[in-house]
Amino acid sequence: MQKLPEELFRLYYRDVYSYLYGMSSDASLSEDLASEVFLEAVRSISSFRGESGIRTWLFSIARHRWSAYLRKKKRTPQTAVFSVEGAVPEPYYNEPELTEDALAIAENMLAAENKTAAEVFRLRLEGFSYAEIAERLGISENSARVVYFRVRNRMRKELEKEGYNGK
Repeated sequence: MQKLPEELFRLYYRDVYSYLYGMSSDASLSEDLASEVFLEAVRSISSFRGESGIRTWLFSIARHRWSAYLRKKKRTPQTAVFSVEGAVPEPYYNEPELTEDALAIAENMLAAENKTAAEVFRLRLEGFSYAEIAERLGISENSARVVYFRVRNRMRKELEKEGYNGK
């Protein structure tokens, strides 16, 4: 049982750290939060149902840790901010209702996209690399990048049109 936590840490620490650093731009905070993510993963591994990949599950824990950190510090960043090299839209808000509205707009927009474009975007949000997305969807890595870039820009424009100012 000792090997599982070590293996998870060895395989995914860098990805989790990079994801958190992309949101916080603080190396020390990212290290602390990444450590918390792996502690939480070890504590709750028995509840992992395997409905998603381990990496996706860890990113979900990281996202919750980041949200908890923001709540604890009572930070209220403005609106939709694109982070992790512009790859992951993280909904920031002044009031909780704004997050739900922004997410609903984003989900509606994704539903209107073609299947491949929506899947590229969702996979990227889950932390998959462009190479992994390309392999999974049977497209070139460059196509995955272009499709993601276009969907992200359309989403940003749609959110701005609805009053959410992306930074």
